[in-house]
Amino acid sequence: MLHRMALRVLPSLSLAVTEDAVRKQKRWVMFVPGLVAFGIYRLAKHLVPVTEPVVLLLVSGMVGLLTALVAYRVGRASRWAQVLREDRRGLLTWMAGWIGFVYAVQLSLLVLALLWLVGYDYLKHPDGPALMAIIISCTAVARDAFEIGHVRKVSLMGRPCPTFPNGLALRSLLTSHTTMVGPWIASGLMVGAAGASLGALVDHPQAATLVQVSTVTVLAGGLALCAYFGGLRPSGPWMAGLMETKPAELLKYWWWPGLAFASTYYLVLAGVVIFLLKQPGVSTPYAVCGGSLVAGLMALYGYYLGHRRQVEERQGVSLSPSLLRCPFVMGIISKSSGAAAVGASKG
Repeated sequence: MLHRMALRVLPSLSLAVTEDAVRKQKRWVMFVPGLVAFGIYRLAKHLVPVTEPVVLLLVSGMVGLLTALVAYRVGRASRWAQVLREDRRGLLTWMAGWIGFVYAVQLSLLVLALLWLVGYDYLKHPDGPALMAIIISCTAVARDAFEIGHVRKVSLMGRPCPTFPNGLALRSLLTSHTTMVGPWIASGLMVGAAGASLGALVDHPQAATLVQVSTVTVLAGGLALCAYFGGLRPSGPWMAGLMETKPAELLKYWWWPGLAFASTYYLVLAGVVIFLLKQPGVSTPYAVCGGSLVAGLMALYGYYLGHRRQVEERQGVSLSPSLLRCPFVMGIISKSSGAAAVGASKG
């Protein structure tokens, strides 16, 4: 789900996909696949055993795969022949496999885990949760694939987009900044494991999972926030970024993407344990492994987003008032405006 964070945190990407015309078109791009997914589910329940988790996830993944390709082409605003000619095979494969199939499966597990957490168990009442899992994942895939297609379109037209949200820049970061990002990941592994282990204090499966989700979310989200400033200021103390940012803005940073995606990742892993591994809940060994993985991943992603934000600053990517919808950019804009005002007063 790194692509989702990048599309909202990095100014060049956020500006491209939050323009009014794009937002209006995106509503239809999400609405229509949702209706189609509803029809596919109604048909699939008579053809395949969607009461089986693996079958349901396969159906959701295939619906997501087709949705991603179609929504990407709509975002590209080009014919298929032109898309195939201009886009690399690897890009389209990534779009279909990762943004389509894998992302849809992740979101379906998220929906099933959330419903299980509130007492609506897919294994006991499969019809409603299965339908919601397919529709929600399909609409989210359509939204993100459309936005990525639009980013690809404007970048081909010459608009500066230093970071394309396909993970290539992340792999480059891991090879070029290993010594800098390594301690953040190691901290995440330890913090996440410690936080998730607190679920052992509760006997009830749902209550224990809720404790795990809460502690991992708070700790991993906080670590992602710190790591973000570490990536944003690689040559200076990351604490300075925290001290210079208003508490209200830090709370927004902590909430999104920190808390939001930390809880999302942990619930996806909880869904794997409960519905694929057939466990009654997330036991302590699974929780420790899952919490460690989630916090380590969030630390890496936080550092990466800060690093790419710094790259965009160096390249002089211009900002727009429409970016006020992006919480990570709000503080930067206000801080820059304040500095400019001080400079003008001195002049």
